[in-house]
Amino acid sequence: MLGLLVASAGTAAAYQPVTIVHTEHVQAGPYALTVGFSEWPLRAMQSLDFTFTPDGGIEGKSGELVQIQPDGRAYRGEPLSRHPRKREVWGLDVRSLEKQGTWTFRFTIDGPQGEATGELRDLAVLEQPGPPLALSWALSTLPLIGLVVFLGYAWRRTHPLRR
Repeated sequence: MLGLLVASAGTAAAYQPVTIVHTEHVQAGPYALTVGFSEWPLRAMQSLDFTFTPDGGIEGKSGELVQIQPDGRAYRGEPLSRHPRKREVWGLDVRSLEKQGTWTFRFTIDGPQGEATGELRDLAVLEQPGPPLALSWALSTLPLIGLVVFLGYAWRRTHPLRR
């Protein structure tokens, strides 16, 4: 009984419903698309869920997403697939945007009324929360450095130099 409880606890604890706190609307030809965000305002390097819901649902439609960074570089397009925890819509699960600035999401949707493209422009991404990434990494290596020093000291105490 205890084994069954422990085995199922990990799966149940890992599942969290997707809560959308902000939406934007995109028109891609004849298709209206609602883009949902689980965090708002967006911040660089902050993991969040994105949902993409075309009017009338996703049945009989396919899509592609291209993310364009503030410097104009575009990620390779990726097919829109069902969100792993919100299966009735397309989505990205626990993703982050690496840079602050103004992003563009370009959608290409193919459905019964043909293929069409639309963009969500001027998506503002604020600076990364917390301390700078380099400082965070530097601080997180301090315990490792302490461990190496301690192991060196312990090795020296237990294995003195042979003369």
